[in-house]
Amino acid sequence: MSVIRRAAVLGSPIAHSLSPALHRAAYAELGLENWSYERFDVDEAGLPAFVEGLDSSWAGLSLTMPLKRAVIPLLDEVSGAAAAVEAVNTVVLTEDGRRVGDNTDIPGMVAALRERGIEKAESAAVLGAGATASSALAALAGICTGPVTAYVRSAARAEEMRGWGERLGADVRIADWAQADEALRAPLVIATTPAGTTDALAEAVPAAPGTLFDVLYEPWPTRLASRWAAAGGPVVGGLDLLVHQAVLQVEQMTGRPEAPLAVMRAAGRTALRGREPHASG
Repeated sequence: MSVIRRAAVLGSPIAHSLSPALHRAAYAELGLENWSYERFDVDEAGLPAFVEGLDSSWAGLSLTMPLKRAVIPLLDEVSGAAAAVEAVNTVVLTEDGRRVGDNTDIPGMVAALRERGIEKAESAAVLGAGATASSALAALAGICTGPVTAYVRSAARAEEMRGWGERLGADVRIADWAQADEALRAPLVIATTPAGTTDALAEAVPAAPGTLFDVLYEPWPTRLASRWAAAGGPVVGGLDLLVHQAVLQVEQMTGRPEAPLAVMRAAGRTALRGREPHASG
């Protein structure tokens, strides 16, 4: 009898997550019949008990908000990249019971941009200052040859972004969110804010925009992404990021070297098409 292997995505709220569709599609394509992937609504208060309750059947966890930072004290090891940005979105349970944290958002962003032919940027702008923004800074540290301007709402967030920039070796500059329309003139703009936050900026899209990477996938397209595309600018979406980071998660959790990117992307698109038009992300 084959051993059942378990994995799941945790967060709160979590019902909207596409991760089960992506991971299950990968398992089916790879012939992993005894693997399961679920979703659990877990908040920061409930996370320690959930992690402590994991037995040897568990292979790994995907983490979304608000758990990417909260999980760090519960781990035995954290990758350098995840530690630098204080955000873990992947936990692998090793055979000897150790919990190892990583951040696949960072290489996932780089891969999503590379897929669209974007290898380098002379400068960039980041909208927002949460866990995804820190991952964006890490991705930009490897591809941006000039300054990265972060548009934030508070002094505390500004200080965090500066700290991440120093650890990552990125030239991070801070601007107030009130000037966020200026961000849209950058060659590469990464929007990491919740749904609706950038809607007001859509009217400020320049006539010849650079590249927009909007990390949302639902609702999609966002108002900003729609206006950007209409102006002729390349747009990278949240599904692109989700699929590329999930590919890395599947590879780490299963030990298989090549997760099926195309199959996983198709599963994500199918899942999104099956949702009500008014569903929120």
